[in-house]
Amino acid sequence: MSDITREWIEAVIGDYLKDPERNAISPGGTEPAFAAPLVGFCRGDDPIFETIKGHIGEFYWTPQEAFQQGFPDLTVSPDQLTVIAWILPQTRETKKEHRACKEFPGKRWSRVRHYGEQINENLRRHLETRLNEKGIPAVAPSLSPAWEKKKSPRYGYASTWSERHAAYACGLGTFGLSDGLITPAGKAMRVGSAVARIALESTGRPYEDHHAYCLHHARNRCGICISRCPAGAISKSGHDKVKCRTYIRQVTRPYVEAHQMGVPVNSCGLCQVKVPCESRIPAELAPNTAETDPPDSGHTHGKESP
Repeated sequence: MSDITREWIEAVIGDYLKDPERNAISPGGTEPAFAAPLVGFCRGDDPIFETIKGHIGEFYWTPQEAFQQGFPDLTVSPDQLTVIAWILPQTRETKKEHRACKEFPGKRWSRVRHYGEQINENLRRHLETRLNEKGIPAVAPSLSPAWEKKKSPRYGYASTWSERHAAYACGLGTFGLSDGLITPAGKAMRVGSAVARIALESTGRPYEDHHAYCLHHARNRCGICISRCPAGAISKSGHDKVKCRTYIRQVTRPYVEAHQMGVPVNSCGLCQVKVPCESRIPAELAPNTAETDPPDSGHTHGKESP
């Protein structure tokens, strides 16, 4: 019987990010890219994964299919697997700077998009390695050479594995009007996941509706992310992925290269700050959990109108 527990995995992820060199917003710096992470778990045989696959498309991997990308010679059943997902919240400093921006992303935000995602990739590999060292085969699906972008018949831009959907399955949040994942640490975050051959208890999902934490969907009000989007890619009908992608590729990406990073970065995220769900689940929609980052966006959460 394995001695690996959920607490052990949480500690591996948390300790990794406590190392200033591993969690620096830029190489050689001391400012952290991310605040303390949130971690969730879901059994590989949870029916939610077949539901997600049915919505996105047949190309989308279940946990079993994702695991087999890394270990094609191992025979596993879904009940032998656990999906591990984590939320990496943006720091107060990054959100404060980004909140003042209207057309282009803040420099910290762009650094987190570039260097922060490198941190996230390294964290994925680190967790894989630590689990494998303990005799637990594990794979981070997003790092698989077989991972690829696809077109969903229903949703357009998609991929063979979605980090946000993995986090949703693990009880870490629900989707908002802009398609961002609203978590107990808010929507301003990045997310990662892994699949391991170990049977652990699921975190549980304190929601049934995949839009449960969005004020627009749950209360038919708010919609502040609509006005935050410089591309006009968000409306009461939802998120226009084509407009969003076009603005990033044609406007913010070259801006970041010319004025911030010296390299092109697909940075934007303006809809993730200065909104009621920036740093928490809106209070009236939150389950009985303590917020991880008190609201500091300047809004009276839950009382906005479009």
